[in-house]
Amino acid sequence: MGLTHLALHGLATLAVASASLDRQKPIGPGNDELPVIEAPSWAQISYKKKPLVTSEALEATIKTEALLDRAKHLYKIAGRSKHAYNHRTRVIGSDGHLGTLKYIHDTLKSLGDYYTVSKQPFPAVSGAVFEYRLLLESDLPETAYPMSLTPPTKNKEPVEGELVLVDNEGCDKSDYPSSVAGNIAFIKRGTCPFGTKSANAGKAGAIAAVVYNYEDAPVGGTLGVPSPDHVATFGLSGGEAAPYLAKLKGSEKVSATAYIDAEVNTIKTNNIIAQTKYGDQDNCVMLGGHSDSVAEGPGVNDDGSGSVTVLEVAKQLSRFRVNNCVRFAWWSGEEEGLLGSDFYANTLSAEENKKIRLFMDYDMLASPNFAYQVYDARDKVNPAGSQALRDLYVDWYGKSGVNHTYIPFDGRSDYDGFIRNGIPAGGIATGAEGIKTKKEVAMFGGEDGVPYDVCYHQLCDNMSNLNLTAWELNSRLVAHSVAAFAASFEGFPKRVLDEDFSATEANSDPFAKSVKHQGKKLFI
Repeated sequence: MGLTHLALHGLATLAVASASLDRQKPIGPGNDELPVIEAPSWAQISYKKKPLVTSEALEATIKTEALLDRAKHLYKIAGRSKHAYNHRTRVIGSDGHLGTLKYIHDTLKSLGDYYTVSKQPFPAVSGAVFEYRLLLESDLPETAYPMSLTPPTKNKEPVEGELVLVDNEGCDKSDYPSSVAGNIAFIKRGTCPFGTKSANAGKAGAIAAVVYNYEDAPVGGTLGVPSPDHVATFGLSGGEAAPYLAKLKGSEKVSATAYIDAEVNTIKTNNIIAQTKYGDQDNCVMLGGHSDSVAEGPGVNDDGSGSVTVLEVAKQLSRFRVNNCVRFAWWSGEEEGLLGSDFYANTLSAEENKKIRLFMDYDMLASPNFAYQVYDARDKVNPAGSQALRDLYVDWYGKSGVNHTYIPFDGRSDYDGFIRNGIPAGGIATGAEGIKTKKEVAMFGGEDGVPYDVCYHQLCDNMSNLNLTAWELNSRLVAHSVAAFAASFEGFPKRVLDEDFSATEANSDPFAKSVKHQGKKLFI
C-alpha cells in the first residue's frame, strides 16, 4: 500500500513505533569505528517515563464529571444547526456535525505527540425531512413517518389520490396494478429493500408510497442509495394500517393525501482516526463510536455517549505507555447506513486489515431505561476472536457484581463492516427502541414495557436522556477493554486472512434477528 493511502487511514508507521527508542544508527562510510547514537527526542523521553497501562489504572481515570462536560459540549454544538433545522441536530452535513468533528479533532491534537491524528474523507448521501403529513381518509395516523433518504412529494406540495393495494410485498414490477398510476401505493413490508419497493412504485407511476408493517410496530426505515425512480415514501405500523387494508381488500376506496418536504444530497464528510505513535504498529486494538446523530435530534445518548467515552478514554490513555498500538475511530454517516465504518473497512488493504487484531464498537452506553447488553458474537459464525472479546465483557460485568444480557450480533452498528472483512469484533450497549421486559427489570431495575431509550432518534435525546450510573460503569469497561489489549494479546487468536470469509457467513448467526438493518434503520 502506498504512503498516501496509509496516511488517509492514519496508519503511517513511525520510526519510533515498533523499535527500541534508543536504537543505534547503522555503521556506514565515516562511521566504521564507533556507532553514532541517535538522540531521543523530548517526546520519546517523556513517553518512556510513563507507566505501562493497566486496566485498574486506566479505569480509575474515568470520571462522570468529565463525561458530562463533554456531553454538554456536544449538545451546545448541536445548537449550531438550529438555523437550518429549527432544532438541535448533529446529522451529517449540518453545522452541528461539522462542529462535532472539529471538537473531536482539536481535542486529540491537544494531547501533544502521543497520537497520529487523521481525517478520512468519503462521499455520503445526506437526507433531511423538514415537514410531512399523511392523511388517510380523514385520519392522521400517528405512526406515519417518512423513510430516511426519501425524496419529497412533487414540488414539495401535498399530492392527492387513492390508496392502491399492491400485490405480495411489491418486490416485482408485476405486483403493481395499473391503477397505481397517479395514486398512492400501499405496500407490505418484507422480502426486499424499501428502496426497491419505492422505485417499483415510481416506475408504476405512483405519486407516493406507504409501506405498512406486518406487525403492530412503526417502520423506521431507509430507502438506501438514492434512485431517480424513488417516490415520497412513508412507513406505517401494522396496527394503524389494518383498517385501511381491510377496506381495500373489501374493494372499498380509501382517499389519501401525502406531503413530504425533504431533500437528498451527496456530500463529503470525514471519519477521524487517531493511532498511538508507540506500541507494536503491526498489532493494533481498534475501537470506535459514531460522531453523527439523526436529523431529528442532538443525539446525546445516540451516540454522544459512546463517542464521548471513546474520546475521554483516548485522552486518559495518553498518560500511559502501551505495548500494542491503539487505534481510535469516530465514524461519520452511521445513521445513514454505516457509511463511514463500511468505507473504512472496505478500503483497507490486506496488509493493513491484518494489523487490526480486533474492533470494539461503542454505541449508546447511557440509555435511561438501560440493560447491560453484550453482543453475542460467536467464533462459529464470526471471525475468530469475537467470542473471546464477548467473554472479556461478560467476565468484567461479573467481577463488577452486575448482570448482563446478550443481544444479537446482527449488523446494526459499526462493527458490521469489520466482521464482513474478517476482523474479529464485538461491543456493548444499553438498548435502543427495544422494550424492556420484567425479567430485565429484575436484573437491572427500571420499568418493564418501556423502551430502553424512550427518546431514541427523537428531539428529546438531550442532556436529560442519560443514565449516569450505566454510563460511568460502561465507560470503565471500555477503559478495561482498551488497557487489556494495549498491554498484551497473549491468548488472543492470531489474525489469519481468510479470503473465503463471506458476509453471508458472518451474519448467519441463528441468534440474530430475522429483520435486516442498515445501521439502526431497517432497509427491509
